[in-house]
Amino acid sequence: MSRWFRSEHMEYISLIVNEDAAHDCLADLGKQSAIQFTDLNPDLTPFQRRYVSYVRRCDELERKLRFFGNECDNFGLNLETAGDVEGFLESNASVVGRSGSGLAAGGGKGASGTQLLETLEVELEGYESQLKELNAYSEKLTREYNEKVELQEVLEKARRFFMTDAPRLAVAELSGGRASKPGALLAGAHDDEARADLDMRFSSITGVVSTEEKVRFERMIFRATRGNCYVRFAPIKQPITDPETGSLIEKCVFIVFFKSLSIETKLKKICDAFLAHRYSLPDMDDAPAVDRMLTENAQELVDSRTVLLKNQDTRFRLCQMLAQHTERWTWTVLREKAVYHTLNMFKADVSGMLRGEGWVISDSFEDVRASVNRAHSDMDHNMPSHVDQVAKPWPTPPTHFTTNKFTYGYQEFVNTYGIPRYREANPALFTAATFPFLFGVMYGDIGHGLFLFCAGLYLLWNEEKHEKMKLDEMMGGMHMGRYMITMMGFFAVYAGLVYNDCFSLGLNLFGSRWSFGSDAPEEGDVAEMTGQYGEGESVYPFGLDPMWHVAQNELLFFNSFKMKLSVIFGILQMFSGTMLKGVNAVYFGKRLDFMFEFLPMLAFASSLFVYMVVLIFMKWTINWNSRMLSATCLDPASDGWGSADYQETYNGETGVWAECDGGGDGTCTPWGYVCQGNDDTVDKCPLDFGGSGDGCQPPNLITTLINIALAPGNVDEPMYNGQASMQNLLLAIAGISVPILLLAKPYFLSKEMATHHHSADEDEDEDHGMGEIVIHQAIETIEFVLGMVSNTASYLRLWALSLAHSELATVFWEKAMLSTLNLNWFATFIGYGIFAGTTLGVLLMMDVLECFLHALRLHWVEFQNKFFHADGIRFAPYSFKQILTDASAS
Repeated sequence: MSRWFRSEHMEYISLIVNEDAAHDCLADLGKQSAIQFTDLNPDLTPFQRRYVSYVRRCDELERKLRFFGNECDNFGLNLETAGDVEGFLESNASVVGRSGSGLAAGGGKGASGTQLLETLEVELEGYESQLKELNAYSEKLTREYNEKVELQEVLEKARRFFMTDAPRLAVAELSGGRASKPGALLAGAHDDEARADLDMRFSSITGVVSTEEKVRFERMIFRATRGNCYVRFAPIKQPITDPETGSLIEKCVFIVFFKSLSIETKLKKICDAFLAHRYSLPDMDDAPAVDRMLTENAQELVDSRTVLLKNQDTRFRLCQMLAQHTERWTWTVLREKAVYHTLNMFKADVSGMLRGEGWVISDSFEDVRASVNRAHSDMDHNMPSHVDQVAKPWPTPPTHFTTNKFTYGYQEFVNTYGIPRYREANPALFTAATFPFLFGVMYGDIGHGLFLFCAGLYLLWNEEKHEKMKLDEMMGGMHMGRYMITMMGFFAVYAGLVYNDCFSLGLNLFGSRWSFGSDAPEEGDVAEMTGQYGEGESVYPFGLDPMWHVAQNELLFFNSFKMKLSVIFGILQMFSGTMLKGVNAVYFGKRLDFMFEFLPMLAFASSLFVYMVVLIFMKWTINWNSRMLSATCLDPASDGWGSADYQETYNGETGVWAECDGGGDGTCTPWGYVCQGNDDTVDKCPLDFGGSGDGCQPPNLITTLINIALAPGNVDEPMYNGQASMQNLLLAIAGISVPILLLAKPYFLSKEMATHHHSADEDEDEDHGMGEIVIHQAIETIEFVLGMVSNTASYLRLWALSLAHSELATVFWEKAMLSTLNLNWFATFIGYGIFAGTTLGVLLMMDVLECFLHALRLHWVEFQNKFFHADGIRFAPYSFKQILTDASAS
């Protein structure tokens, strides 16, 4: 955990490598994920870099592989996985050729980077050419096949039309148009009759148009010809395949009859505009010719379909082969592209040598040096490599934390808000414990928490399975936070046991410590404790006694309990954040920050807010039954005289009742005060703490805390002797700490700046002016002082959401289940369905998200702003594993 508390030590190094060994060197460094290179050529554009040609070749290979992937998707083929990323990086066989043999591409004495790219280019170019040729041939075959299908449909629909409607029409001709090519006229049987009836004959155009365009097509013809046409449509039952997109399109056959050359020209233009295919038909009265054309076209249709299916089968088998290797090829190309992209950051100071600089994890420095030396030794270069640290001053080091499966989710949780500064205290270490705990406080319920806990266990059980799958964004996020979800469910169950709340019902697990005295209590009965107050027999072993769930003051009791818990948890977490600010100041040697920021903040938080927590615990631990009894007048002859509830110490004796002489009104207090009938609490209380309660009345803590600032020295209901003086002292400490926090640090910074100014040149620019420092410190002071107040109130959301969760569960149980149990079985069945549905939708989904977001806000705003700057630089190592993992996820 110490390595997670502060980021890894970083070193800024320079490495000089031989140009011939540079590829193998970076191929080995990419497996270590331990170095982040700095661009030494910031003035050069990407097109001016040394290895830009290699990067372009990799881009071209990526394009081809994307093309292969799209073709496989068109056939519904899933790309076979290349296996585990780490296994791929360790293996030597990275490229599979036509013969299935492997090509060593892992560096060392295998194929060099240039040879690997050349091999891949030849391999993929052949597959791409073959696939493009098959696709072009398939498109051509599909277009021809569609034309034959459409012609077959036009012939059949036209023949049916002329068989049914021709007797009512004077048909002149049925062709694709006079201007296109000569076609047979649908005229009468004899030419002399045709010439005689020339004025009564009609021309026609037949073709196929998309069903979606049918209405617009018909409307356009009507408007263009002013209604001087007769149009008939017949749908084609079988959808037609679009040769370009491969999608299925519904089409229909149309026949347009007209009698004008100008109309014919318009109709042809309309058909072209709507992408309608026109077809020429023979004389419909020549039945043998029509049958012969139908037969020939049907035979051609069968032949075209056979050739088309053969082409499709060839493409499918080729895509099957490509699906087996595409992902492995893609990973190989991405790896090579990363190598050359990184080499573009190197600088060629000396001919034949490349120099690079970057950040490396200190623990991996020797591994980096060994990798560079190994790459040169494998290439048999006599010139030694050079890896050494760069003298300071360094740039700002990046931040890197070594995480595992459990800690990764919490670290990303914090990084989403901001990256910690280099070596700054890491909030994720504390978030791993406090986030699921505060979620459990808000969501506390045994039943609902158990569902969430089981969901987390399911994700853990299928961990390895999910890591090998390509998950969508939502499922990927749940997989990343699987340990977080499990802990959230665990703490929800834990808090539910503390609240003794299971689906809004109390569980009598250990036997209640309260009893009504009868087996059938009625409303209004008062329960008594089964044991003496303060003894072990009177304490429920774990959590709250289930009897509180049936008490009339249930809501009042739970509100008070949960509200105080919220304040305690909130103040403790904020105080921990303030302590971490001091820890950071000590670690970084910032004396002014420790003396004049941390200590005043600590004093302010302790004097007011930690004191509030102390008062809460004091009120919980004081035996108020005994204190109030000590200020109560009792008749010595009554049954209450001599009660064991009195446990106060008076005159060195604890729990001893004094003797009453019977004076006054005949009553006395347990410690011997003779009551006169008009005595107040101050007279009857033996504690003499001051105020109206004198220590014998339980105080209202909210009023007490408000009066610390609004009525200093006035404590109406004190809990201990000298409380007023103590609160005045704490108020004075808080008051003094604010001006110290506001003014002390700017004052001493100005002194230091003046000293540096006198010792430096007069023209030297200062980083910060005095005004800027004062403004920054004023903002810091206001944010902390007001933030402590507002953030404390913000933690009351723990109480509010816990109350809302329990009350919603109660409403769902009473209205959906209890109201239907006494009706009949069918009503109970319906009621259970409503109860289960509302519980699942509201409490197991919406409320989980709500509590998650509120716990997130408490950590990002209330906790982290006490010490966390969130302006660090994330360590982005040169890592093949990260590159390939991101590629697989996308």
